[in-house]
Amino acid sequence: MHRRTLIIAEAGVNHNGDRARALELVKAAARAGADVVKFQSFRADRLATAGAAKASYQQAATGNAQSQLEMLRALELSEDDEVNVAAACAAAGIAYMSTPFDADSATHLVRRIGVSTLKVGSGDLTNAPLLLQLARFQLPIILSTGMATLAEVEQALGVIAFGYLADARAQPSPAGFANLLLDRETWTELRAKVTLLHCTTEYPADPHSINLRAMATLQNAFGLPVGFSDHSRGIHVPAAAVALGAAVIEKHLTLDRDLPGPDHRASIEPDEMAAMVASIRDVEAAIGDGRKVPAREEIPNRAVARRSLVAIRAVRAGERFTEDNLGVKRPGDGIAPIEYWDYLGKIAQRDYAANEALEP
Repeated sequence: MHRRTLIIAEAGVNHNGDRARALELVKAAARAGADVVKFQSFRADRLATAGAAKASYQQAATGNAQSQLEMLRALELSEDDEVNVAAACAAAGIAYMSTPFDADSATHLVRRIGVSTLKVGSGDLTNAPLLLQLARFQLPIILSTGMATLAEVEQALGVIAFGYLADARAQPSPAGFANLLLDRETWTELRAKVTLLHCTTEYPADPHSINLRAMATLQNAFGLPVGFSDHSRGIHVPAAAVALGAAVIEKHLTLDRDLPGPDHRASIEPDEMAAMVASIRDVEAAIGDGRKVPAREEIPNRAVARRSLVAIRAVRAGERFTEDNLGVKRPGDGIAPIEYWDYLGKIAQRDYAANEALEP
């Protein structure tokens, strides 16, 4: 059976730096039936320089009046805000998650809030120092792979494995990361703790750029659980990803797509999130176990839809069955049509009325 897909409502920075809006996003995600609501934990000054440019989608959504650094400063939640949001998640019955963008934010999430899983955004897949610091917490990691090649994903896994398995006194190095991946026990550890998310880092992402088959490529290359972080419009692509084996779905959630901010336009609103969750659960139920046997619900319909051997005109006892008097008609509760040729030439043991089913 297909295991239950973990559905992450990506609140991200769609609170626009407002704790009250963050709390509303928690409620909306819980009402929609998501398993997790995820935020982002960062300090703008640790994340970007004053000269860092905005992405084109950010420019389109927020204009050019602010730099990326100024935009990020306006989107921060304080550590106390995060504690309040995590408490609201517990009260609403939904798991809290956040993507840390620096070691201090990660320490806060792990030590003060007590998160059970760490999420790494696509932009930090090549941030080896951060990956190493996160892995040393020994928690499961969900790693988005947008913009990445297989070689870059493999390199990131080497860093994470080093953080999980190497002695804290060991000197990190590219050679050390690569060597760990030669050990079978390393892959046992990675398979137990790391999930890879295929992702297209564009907001919104056009269907032609999504390439859902890359999930299978990741699965075949590394043998780890795979999922999909979706930036497409609408809700149909995540359901398709689940049909193709996604163990995790992540999708941006906003209270209103018309709000100012970088990610709102590529997000779905609460009613759409609820529809997406329902669609995914339907797909999970439809996937089944792969055995080609009648569903329990089908069995009563076999007699209605299938056919049996019948006399297509009156036949007297002692008369032989021929193509002129033997046929197949509904219902299918008698002799199966596969025996048609065996009955041709047989002698009727009793009289049969037209359209009467044959007896064995």
